[in-house]
Amino acid sequence: MSKEITSRAADYSQWYNDLVIKGELADYSAVRGCMVIKPYGYALWENMRDALDKMFKDTGHVNAYFPLFVPKSLFEAEEKNAEGFAKECAIVTHYRLKADPDNKGKLMVDPEARLEEELVVRPTSEAIIWNTYKGWIQSYRDLPLLINQWANVVRWEMRTRLFLRTAEFLWQEGHTAHATKAEAIEETEKMLHVYADFVENWMAVPVIKGVKSANERFAGAEDTYCIEALMQDGKALQAGTSHFLGQNFAKAFDVKFSNKENQLDYVWATSWGVSTRLVGALVMAHSDDQGLVLPPKIAPLQVVIVPIYKGDEQKAMIGAKADAIIKELKALGIRVKYDDNENTRPGWKFAEYEMKGVPVRLALGARDMEKNEIEVARRDTKEKRVVSLDGIARYVDSLLKDIQQSMFNKALAYRDEHITKADSWDEFVKLLDEKGGFISAHWDGTGETEDAIKEKTKATIRCIPLNNEQETGQCILTGKPSTQRVLFARAY
Repeated sequence: MSKEITSRAADYSQWYNDLVIKGELADYSAVRGCMVIKPYGYALWENMRDALDKMFKDTGHVNAYFPLFVPKSLFEAEEKNAEGFAKECAIVTHYRLKADPDNKGKLMVDPEARLEEELVVRPTSEAIIWNTYKGWIQSYRDLPLLINQWANVVRWEMRTRLFLRTAEFLWQEGHTAHATKAEAIEETEKMLHVYADFVENWMAVPVIKGVKSANERFAGAEDTYCIEALMQDGKALQAGTSHFLGQNFAKAFDVKFSNKENQLDYVWATSWGVSTRLVGALVMAHSDDQGLVLPPKIAPLQVVIVPIYKGDEQKAMIGAKADAIIKELKALGIRVKYDDNENTRPGWKFAEYEMKGVPVRLALGARDMEKNEIEVARRDTKEKRVVSLDGIARYVDSLLKDIQQSMFNKALAYRDEHITKADSWDEFVKLLDEKGGFISAHWDGTGETEDAIKEKTKATIRCIPLNNEQETGQCILTGKPSTQRVLFARAY
């Protein structure tokens, strides 16, 4: 397979697809709209998942697992949620196939094996979980209930893109129950900050924390909090959401508890989630025209050592030194590979690991060993440096930390350069078309105006930033009074 990739300037969408495929993150599958996550891509997701899982557990949450199938009657119980996901639902109607008498060797649905009640393949798990919680919660002593699950969900998307929007994807979804409104809101905000912490400090992607408008709110939520990131093409990407569900699901599923005053009340709920869409965000936020650029904290491989030798004697000598370096690196918790594959030349290996975004590459030859030196190349800036073999593990450890911070700083500078104020409609449209990014503009607060702006420009309100500055102004479209600016962008 050719490793050449389309440039960002020529075709950003094709550039992204090229990186995902040729960087061996994922592949297309036989199922329309679904993807195969390849071992390298899954290793990346595992590192993201493991970091998040620890953060969840450190904040008091535990993992469980709930069924993939949701009885249709349960799915319909919370009307707003059901209506919001109805167009994306896959439905199981039968449970058996049989031989087709009119078409030898083929199978047909057995008409006698129709389910008594149709099952929805979960697009989200509120319904099945809250039906279960009804049996788990009786008293304030059972609260708070802080549960997360790692799972797959199905949303039958018509237009799909690898990682960003697929019919089936992997995610986590937290579902918590609380005795008071204040506790539930505190939980919702806490998990938003956990997500922001992860995306910024592990993925090296800066985010803006905010609240969604009513039009963009999760179906069935009282409020949706979100983190919004900016990709290199100037489009926004929702990187995570945390929802304050009020008592909507508790009332729909009759989940009550006896409070400290021995009075029955409905519990207060939250839900929150991030998905494999974050892998797509990672690709688009950092990578370049030569391939993936991955932040060291979650890169499947942090360091690769490539030997350069002639003959078995040199190979053995370099291999012995490489083993010693690997031992030191692993002692520091660094993920390292020694690539002594004789079927490919060093130059091919350099290009391969550049494509895969490995943060640091070490090249070690016989001449280097004579001088007690080694060549170190960093993926993010492509800078090469010859350094002493003495203390090389500590040097690499420090370099990985520098790369992590430098990647965040670069993305932050780009993001901040692409937050622009607009005070008129013409200025708003011009900025969207010519610069992109987040446009900070006044809005009159109505869903009708929001819909009209979206129809005219394809831009949506990405969020109302937390602790947003209050400022009197006029809506960019209607001219009606406004008390604050909100962030608009075209988005994935």
